[in-house]
Amino acid sequence: MTPSPLRRAALVLALAAASGPALAQSNAAPLPQATPGWPSKPVRLVVGFPGGSSPDLVARTLAEPLAKALGQPVIVENKVGAGGNIAADAVAKATDDHTLGIMINGNLTIAKLINPKINYDPLKDLSPISLIATAPLALAAPANAPGATANEFLAAARASGDRWSYGTPGVGTVAHIGMELLKAKAGIHPVHVPYPGNPQVINAIIGGQIQLALLPPAMAAAQARAGKLRVLGVTSSGRSTLVPEVPSLAEAGVKDFNLEIWNAVAAPRSLPKPVVARLSALFSEIARSPEVRDKLFQQGWQVTGTTAEGLAKRIQTDTRVLGAVINAQKIKAE
Repeated sequence: MTPSPLRRAALVLALAAASGPALAQSNAAPLPQATPGWPSKPVRLVVGFPGGSSPDLVARTLAEPLAKALGQPVIVENKVGAGGNIAADAVAKATDDHTLGIMINGNLTIAKLINPKINYDPLKDLSPISLIATAPLALAAPANAPGATANEFLAAARASGDRWSYGTPGVGTVAHIGMELLKAKAGIHPVHVPYPGNPQVINAIIGGQIQLALLPPAMAAAQARAGKLRVLGVTSSGRSTLVPEVPSLAEAGVKDFNLEIWNAVAAPRSLPKPVVARLSALFSEIARSPEVRDKLFQQGWQVTGTTAEGLAKRIQTDTRVLGAVINAQKIKAE
C-alpha cells in the first residue's frame, strides 16, 4: 500500500531528526565557562503548565542532561495558572540564584501588554538564557472545507465575511493574535470564539462549529492523518521540517507572514552574569545534542538552541510584531 503524503512526511521527519545538520555557528553559544561555587545546591526548573503538557515535556527532556552537566539535581516544578504567568512571576521574583523557568512566547513578550495587572515585566524582570525550540502554527479547517488549496480556502473565507468563525485556546494566546494578524494579511473576517484549550478547538472544527484555527502542527497533522480535519498551510516563512508536505501560507500568497510558537529558558534578572553566560552555553549545547534534538523533534519542536543574545533578539522582534496587533485590535486578557 502506498503511504499517504502525511505518512510519508512522518518518515521524512524521522530521518531529518536523526541526521539533521547542525545549526549555523552564529546561533551557537560559546563553550560553557566555569562558575566557581555555582551551583551549590539543586536547581529548580519552573514550568507554568501541568505535567504532560508540551512545556513540561521540554523541561523534563532538558533536566537530566543539565543535571549531569552541573553536577547537581535539577528539579522540575509545575506552577500552573494564568497561561504560565504565575510561574514566570515566581521565576522573576526568585532570589536564590538557583531558579530558572521554561516559558512560552507570551510569558517573555506580550504578557504585560495583554494584562497590565500581572506582577512582573518580562522585559525588565527576566534574563534571557536560550531559545530552545520553535514550531509554526498550522492553519486547520474541517475535512469538508471548501477549496483544494490554502489560496482557494482563503478566497472562500473572504467571500464569507463574518459568517465564519475561528477558534483559539483563549484570548491573548499566540493563536489568537496570530489569527488576527492573518485576518489583516489575507483580508478575511472570521469571528473569534475562545475555548479552554486546543483539544476543544479541534473538537469544534471536527464538529463544524468553527471553520478555521491555528493549531500546533503535530496536533493538527495527527487529526489530518485520521481524516478528521484538513491542514492547509503553516505560518512559518517557508515549509517546516515538522510537516514538510504542507505548504507555507506565504506560498498561498499571504505576504510577510511569519509566526511561530516557542519554548525558551529564562532566569531572574538578579542572576549573576557569569552564571547566565554559562547557562546560555549549556542549554544551547544540550538542546542541539543529537539525543535531545531527536526527543524534542518527536514532541513537535524544531530545535534552535540560541545564545542569550539570540533569545533577546527574538523577544524584541516578537514583542514588536505581536504588540502591534494587540494595540491595533485592543486585545486584553479577560
